[in-house]
Amino acid sequence: MAVLITDLCINCDACIDECPATAIVSADDSPLAAGELTYVKPEKCIECVDAAVPKCADICPTEGCIVWDMPYTETYDDYFVQSNDYVIRVHKKKGLLSPLVAPRPFRESISMQDRAAHVSVGETLKLYSP
Repeated sequence: MAVLITDLCINCDACIDECPATAIVSADDSPLAAGELTYVKPEKCIECVDAAVPKCADICPTEGCIVWDMPYTETYDDYFVQSNDYVIRVHKKKGLLSPLVAPRPFRESISMQDRAAHVSVGETLKLYSP
């Protein structure tokens, strides 16, 4: 994964259709028991590594709503699997699609400090005017 939608989200769902990995779902389809916000499935998010910026952050009308999270890699398996912020999908044949089973690409240029601090994607990639 790498992006997380914060409580600044207005649930406009503009990001859903923009996501090339179909990793974003509306609050109504969130796997979280108390899901009130548009949700990013960490086991599907690819941070749009092949684009200049993640498409969800580029389309989002709410400044600071989409932030970096830790990369979906083996190193952060416990972070995602044991988190109350995520529900990792279980595949019929592969089982739990944890970072151990299905690591995702991520932007290596984003520091682990920025990720841990959940710094805004727009702030780090200069999407907002000063």
